[in-house]
Parts: sequence; C-alpha cells; structure tokens
Amino acid sequence: MKWMEEELELLADVSRERSLRITSSVFGSPGYTMRGERTLLNLSSNDYLGLAQHPAILEVMRETLLTEGAGSGASRHVTGNRLPYGCLEEELADWQNCEAALVFANGYMANSGVISALVGRGDVVFSDQLNHASMVDGIVLSRAEHARYRHNDMEHLRTLLNKYRDKRRKLIVTDAIFSMDGDMAPLRELVALKQEYGAMLMVDEAHSGGIYGGRGEGLCHEFGLQNDIDIHMGTFSKSFGIYGAYICGSRLLIRWLVNKARPLLYSTALPPSIVAGISKALVLVKEEHWRRERLYAASRLFRSFLSDAGFNIGSGNSQIVPLIVGSNDMALRFSEALEEEGITAVAIRPPTVPDGTARIRFSLSAVHTDKELLNAAARIHSIGLRLGVLSP
Repeated sequence: MKWMEEELELLADVSRERSLRITSSVFGSPGYTMRGERTLLNLSSNDYLGLAQHPAILEVMRETLLTEGAGSGASRHVTGNRLPYGCLEEELADWQNCEAALVFANGYMANSGVISALVGRGDVVFSDQLNHASMVDGIVLSRAEHARYRHNDMEHLRTLLNKYRDKRRKLIVTDAIFSMDGDMAPLRELVALKQEYGAMLMVDEAHSGGIYGGRGEGLCHEFGLQNDIDIHMGTFSKSFGIYGAYICGSRLLIRWLVNKARPLLYSTALPPSIVAGISKALVLVKEEHWRRERLYAASRLFRSFLSDAGFNIGSGNSQIVPLIVGSNDMALRFSEALEEEGITAVAIRPPTVPDGTARIRFSLSAVHTDKELLNAAARIHSIGLRLGVLSP
C-alpha cells in the first residue's frame, strides 16, 4: 500500500492534504466552539438559526429516547419506520405545500439516492458545475449522461438542452444557494427552461431551507415557484440544527422513491429521537421569524465590512460568505491566523472549489451578535493586511 503514502505526499506538497481535528460544543454559547482548552468564535458552523442547543428540541429528543430507545434497529422497510417518521413526513408535506414527503438519513443519501432512482442509461442530467458533490456522485451512480453547465449560465444550459433534447428522460439539478459561494441559482430561468424542454427539475434547498420563505420553506417559496419544482430536497443538519434530509413532491414521486431509492432501502433508519427532534425544530423554524431576520441582518453587516475592506467575497448575499484568497497555502495560513485570533473559520481548497479559488468560508448564525461579528471582521482585516491578501 506504498502508493497511498506517495499520493498523500503529493497532496501535502500542494497544501491539499486534509486531517480531522476534535472540536467540542460550548453549551449555552451556540456561537462558539472549543479546540483543546481554547474557546473560539465559530464562523464555520451550518447551524444557521442557532437551534442545535435549543432546550425544547433537546427535551423532546430526551423523552423519545427514553420511550423508543437509542436506535431504530432496522431499515424503514423492515421495522425501523417508527411513528415519529409518519408524523414528521405529514408535517413536511404540509409545510412545503406538497402532496407527500420522505425522510432520508442525510443529504448525501437523499441526493445520490433520488438522482439514481430517477434516471439511468439513456437519460441525461444537467448539473450546475458548482453543485454539491452528492449530486455529482448521484449522477455517476445513475449511469446517465452528465451534462455540466457553467455556473448559473442559462445560455449554456439551453445549448446543452438542445444537444440532448432527444434523450429519454431529462433532469435538471441545482443547489438553491451554492454552499461554497453563497450565491443563488436563477430559479425562474431554470423553471422556464425545464418547461420548454420537458425536463424534470430538482432543487437542493440545503443552505436555503429554514431561511427563505414566509415560514422558512426555502428559496423556491420565496420566489413563488414551489408548484413548478418537481423534486424539493432539503436537510435538517443546517437550519434545523439536527441531522437528516427530506424529499417533498407528488405522491407518485414518493411512492417511486420508496421502491427505488437504494440508500433508503438499504440503510438503517434514523433513530426515533432524532426524527422527533426534527419535528420540534420544524415548529420553531416556522414560527420564530426573528431568527431569519437576525440572520439577514448579520449577513448584511458582515458582508458590508469585508467588502468595504477590499476582500473578494463574491457576488452572493446569503449567510455564506466566501473570502477568496487564491492559493491553497494562503488559505491554510489565513485559517491558522484566524484561530490564533480566537476565530474558527476553515480553509476550503480544491477539489471542493475550483483550482486557484481557495478560500475561507465564513458561515454565519442568528446567534452571532453585531459586536462579535464586527470584532471578528476587524481581526480578519488585520490578518488580511499582515498576510498580503489586502494592500495597505
């Protein structure tokens, strides 16, 4: 197995080797994390609404744990489909104004399972080049042809739709908010193209669910397009602060996935306590509008400061703020300097992002105060000057 060592050395030489580090929660301070003995401002968490430590969620999970046990014991098709699943899926369908819903163990399984269940040989999937890896892997598993269009380039997508217009089934897949850039997909244009060419449209609301829409339904609802989307996907590991994922759509779609989505068929079901906690989180997502408003305000403040300082933060306006530095080595140095200043913000490097666009990916939460963010932004500015990312 010498080849492993040699290839890892090649990764290390270009600052692309990764390692795992232990972090701990700071209970009672959800905007912070611990590494070793140090408490750090956490600007790398996807707990966008600050629900991961909510006492009402924890209490529901505790009660269900004591009545249902630690695990589900089997797949949902065997004996793992406990009562909390049915309750949650009814609530999700109502929330999304869809006919039916289906819960998966996580977003990776949902995306890879749904795509590979909907298309196969002789079909084609049109995918934004910056879509999440779970979509890419789902396309590979499906054995359908993969037609990647340039990021948010609708003319390029139209060209590809024309090229493959005679394929048996056509599926367009996109993130709603792109996880590494924080910008939005052109959903209205995507709906128009899918209708024109007779394609299915799947939208991943992982980073927009809970945040946009009147009750946190997501970006499709924000734009009034919910009835034009064939497959709604979202996760519970971000705005909900827990774990898992969902698909919403027609009863026919869900019936099909129950029979054809292999990650659902061949995986042990989520523990009932997790599913019950998600139901409680859904209530909070729908009702506590202040969390969304606070997150919007925090994002505007933080983005404005970094942009005015001269950093390249892309064109998005969401809670995901990329600080693009270019080289892998600079991204690592910047992240290390941030930790020295009491801030956790992870360096993102290829293949997660394109070559030459390594970055610090800041992700904000409703629990971050203006004072914390402005203090962090001032430190980021100082580090940028010291490392030469900014000119004096």
